Amino acid sequence: MPSALQAAYDERLDAGDIAPDPAQQAGLAALKRLEADLAAAPAPNGLTRIFRKAPAPRGVYLFGPVGRGKSMLMDLFFETVPFSSKRRTHFHLFMGEAHRLIDAWRKGDAAARKARFGQHKGDDPIPPLADVVAAEARLLCFDEFQVTDIADAMILGRLFEALFARGVTLVATSNRPPEELYRNGLNRQLFLPFIDLLKANVDVVEVAGAHDYRLDRLRAAGTWFSPNDPDNARTFEALWRDMLGKAEELGATLEVLGRRITLPHAAGGLLRATFSSLCSVALGPNDYLAIAAAFHTVFLEDVPKLTANRREEARRLVILIDALYEARARLIVLAEAEPFQLYPRGDGAFEFERTASRLQEMRSADWLEERASSPPA
Repeated sequence: MPSALQAAYDERLDAGDIAPDPAQQAGLAALKRLEADLAAAPAPNGLTRIFRKAPAPRGVYLFGPVGRGKSMLMDLFFETVPFSSKRRTHFHLFMGEAHRLIDAWRKGDAAARKARFGQHKGDDPIPPLADVVAAEARLLCFDEFQVTDIADAMILGRLFEALFARGVTLVATSNRPPEELYRNGLNRQLFLPFIDLLKANVDVVEVAGAHDYRLDRLRAAGTWFSPNDPDNARTFEALWRDMLGKAEELGATLEVLGRRITLPHAAGGLLRATFSSLCSVALGPNDYLAIAAAFHTVFLEDVPKLTANRREEARRLVILIDALYEARARLIVLAEAEPFQLYPRGDGAFEFERTASRLQEMRSADWLEERASSPPA
């Protein structure tokens, strides 16, 4: 049977939407293999869901640096695979839903459980959660698979063991190979069995070509836009749309110390946020570290010139930039002024000069080149 994925890939090549890239061929081959396996897999009926003997088709895990085409390959696969029971989402969004379902099971009475899960017996929320997920989709495609939260780390092994047992196939993109997931995380030794489980159920394929396609766009457009006038706002908006490509702006929710940070304008490793949404609210270092860990590229808009009576917002901006700087993130800014003019006077203005210096560095060509060639973070 001809590959719909290969045809769609070739069509984009012919149209000039993408350039030939040998580094993408291994990922393309793995996804074509899965395309064929899914086409040959029998559709489950009620009995096979309970007594499944044939394993689900082996999934695919694409990893490598930012901008090499991993998400593009997965999106083409998702769009073209002739398989109706499928879902594509950002990994953090999926995990947020999983935690809410676990909470609903634990707090619900028999009637509430029956209404949401179709069952009500037992204390363990993982089996009914897996039943719900598997009933909705037998193919799960996750963009930006990464684990930074201990609550996620502690349930992933049991949840995916149950999902794989129910015939769910996983496709994922990540900046990290499986062995580096949840690196340096709290109680990481409890997470290690999940890595073995993941590798047993997916083909791990590196997509690490020398060319970073997103970097081309940033080089051409620049990353600092000031003043905040209509022309710069249009350029900022156009660059965001260009970087998104065909990805949906689904938003993301980060869990930090039991709290949820809702970020409505996010897609994969891309985040767009206003200054007020990140610096005029009560966020702290842990929140900014979580944002820096979750997103490799941050679009920050409507950054004002700050006066002495806005010293708390200036302090939060300092902490945010420090977190993004240490994570080697790409930062695109729409601001009222140049970095050294953002907070010229007030408490902490002298210390802010260090942040302005970092902002200058992060807009440089050298910074973008370093981010392109650095190992997955």
